[in-house]
Amino acid sequence: MKRFYKAVAVTPDLGVALDARPVRTPGKLPLILPNAALAEAVADEWRAQGEEILPQTMPLTGLANAAIERVAPDKVPFSASLATYGETELLCYRADTPPGLVARQAAVWDPVLEWARRRYDVSFTLVTGIMHRPQPDETLIRLAAAMAAHTAFELAALSPIVTISGSLVIALAVAEGAISPNAAFDAGHLDELWQAEQWGEDDFALNQRAAHRADFLSACAFLALLG
Repeated sequence: MKRFYKAVAVTPDLGVALDARPVRTPGKLPLILPNAALAEAVADEWRAQGEEILPQTMPLTGLANAAIERVAPDKVPFSASLATYGETELLCYRADTPPGLVARQAAVWDPVLEWARRRYDVSFTLVTGIMHRPQPDETLIRLAAAMAAHTAFELAALSPIVTISGSLVIALAVAEGAISPNAAFDAGHLDELWQAEQWGEDDFALNQRAAHRADFLSACAFLALLG
């Protein structure tokens, strides 16, 4: 789409206006943000567009659209779908060899699990290998409740954090500031990064991980702007 506007402004109701015309979601719902910081950040994405409007350069706008159209109408099932990642929590599945990978997983993942144990008063079942072992029911209930306590806008941001990292615990740690965004991404891709250190990787793998990191960090930025 060609850029059709000159001026971008945040409206009194925390929407975004293009030449005084309010922006709407793809489904024609009002694009109203929950606070001024996020509204300004979304407005900045519209200001930064060149002669063409490129949605892929507007991740915050995309997440806001998702919050309004996809999450808000079905918040409970949406949250529950994210909570299912706790059933196969990435941080609980450990390698038994080689020693370097075993040590790396322990060094990076154990502190995050320990934070979750203290924060939510839960326990985890660690698994060696790929065979599934269930996590304690009380753990799953409490982690699901922690996810459900978030707003629709927060859940819209947490969704890519959960799915890209493959970890419910990492996402909750990001939400509470217990781990930095880049460290969280690296924790979720620990095995991949370790393998790359040992054997190298091709340009496709590098580009794919860079794209995933960009999406992950955009979601973290969106979450941080929600305060």
